[in-house]
Amino acid sequence: MASDYDVIIIGSGPGGGTTAQALAKTGKKILLIERGDYLIRSRDNWDTGQVFGANRYQADETWYDDKDKPFTPGLHYFVGGNSKMYGAALFRLRECDFGEIEHEDGLSPAWPVGYDTFEPYYQQAEELFHVHGRRGEDPTAPPAPKPYAYDAVEHEPRIAQLAQDLSAEGYNPFHLPVGVLLDEKNLQPLPHSPCIRCDRFDGYPCPTNGKADAQVMCVDPALRDYPNLTLMTNTYVTRLITDASGGAIKEVEIETGGETRTLSADIFVVACGALSSALLFLRSACETHPDGLANQSGQVGRNYMRHNNSVVLALSKSENPTRFQKTLGLNDFYRAPKDGGKGDWDFPLGHIQMVGKSDGEQIEAEGLPASMQWISQKPFDWIAKHSIDFWLQSEDLPLPQNRIYYDGDKVRLDLTLTNQEAHRRLRQKLRDLCDKTDIHPHLFDRKLYFGHNIPIGGTAHQSGTMRFGNDPMNSVLNEDCKPHELDNVYVTDASFFPSIGAVNPTLTIIANALRVADVITQRIVA
Repeated sequence: MASDYDVIIIGSGPGGGTTAQALAKTGKKILLIERGDYLIRSRDNWDTGQVFGANRYQADETWYDDKDKPFTPGLHYFVGGNSKMYGAALFRLRECDFGEIEHEDGLSPAWPVGYDTFEPYYQQAEELFHVHGRRGEDPTAPPAPKPYAYDAVEHEPRIAQLAQDLSAEGYNPFHLPVGVLLDEKNLQPLPHSPCIRCDRFDGYPCPTNGKADAQVMCVDPALRDYPNLTLMTNTYVTRLITDASGGAIKEVEIETGGETRTLSADIFVVACGALSSALLFLRSACETHPDGLANQSGQVGRNYMRHNNSVVLALSKSENPTRFQKTLGLNDFYRAPKDGGKGDWDFPLGHIQMVGKSDGEQIEAEGLPASMQWISQKPFDWIAKHSIDFWLQSEDLPLPQNRIYYDGDKVRLDLTLTNQEAHRRLRQKLRDLCDKTDIHPHLFDRKLYFGHNIPIGGTAHQSGTMRFGNDPMNSVLNEDCKPHELDNVYVTDASFFPSIGAVNPTLTIIANALRVADVITQRIVA
């Protein structure tokens, strides 16, 4: 009996959306399944109280940590997935990230393939997601034979001054690689530019569709151009169903419109996000896979990683009227001193970048910590006018005990923190830099940025729950991101990461999706 589809893709974020667009070009009959719906465009998309205070766009779910404390995961179920809310900083992993890296808490493991495997797909990914950047500024950047297809987003005057001050101190600030649909001249968006250089670019859904997210860049163009691609929204995949041998997937079971039914395909792609994809494999346990699909190694759901993230506010001694603040990055502390880094410790510290501009409503909702009471009597709007905002991230290490799993009907996320000393030292480096660049050396944590009741770092930059490798006993996927134990399913979200580096992971997800799409294309096109 013929299958309903040639390919079924589960999840429409950067992994699934990219795969769908790439495979749609084959002319094969393809279904893209999304748990949520399109995110409604409205003024509320830019409302701080709605986005961060009320967590309006966050998944309405309750998970539990290893102490049985409930929390709401930082997930977003929309066409485009979590990219609807991401900051669109799109980095290549550094060349060194593909090898072993020594940290105080242990080794960051090597990948089964090298940077050279990913380089051509990184170039494609940058072009697909309109990444604006400038080669040659960041000394840690890996080799790239071609320039960025889109010019770097210009610094506004206060950020340009910060870049100049950092350079004068011997550091190497660079224009942040940002995925944005922006045509600008002299800091002004041109009339037909979807992006308007607003102060709501980072962490907010974009009502002008100026952010290069998976819906805007992949899903909608593919649906427009390829009638062989179908999108099914508001559809939850409850499990994957194997054939009698247990060696292949024959159907997905879905819940949609109050009904449960199955759909068949020849090839399946899972791209629900690293946490949700692992849960799908676990709840698809069957007679031939009693511990969850492709889980003979016991690694499904394990080795979960997320960056050690902090969003901090510092106060400029002069006003900072910047609107589009997310234009500057710093990687001088990315590598250990023995490998060329500027730190004074034996291990890597991490990455610093600008984050979206604070406003008075955010600051008032956060409240001022004791360390900032020296600002006595200053109104929140005054603080916002002087704020300069940074995102810091350090590498997290994969530990088998860091995992997502079911405990009866509960979803549990166990998390043992790693690399905390590196992150503490990175914060201190930022304080030192502030003191040298006309910024007060006080850092105020913007914890509201991560949402209520989410531990610092939360589920941001989730990865690693089904890592790829050559040994079936300690990895779930092979080099093509196909499970060792299954013939016709591939994974194209961040589940496959064996390590996470310290730069944003989304461009690597997109590049890998393009790489795996090539593998699938060779398989399905005669």
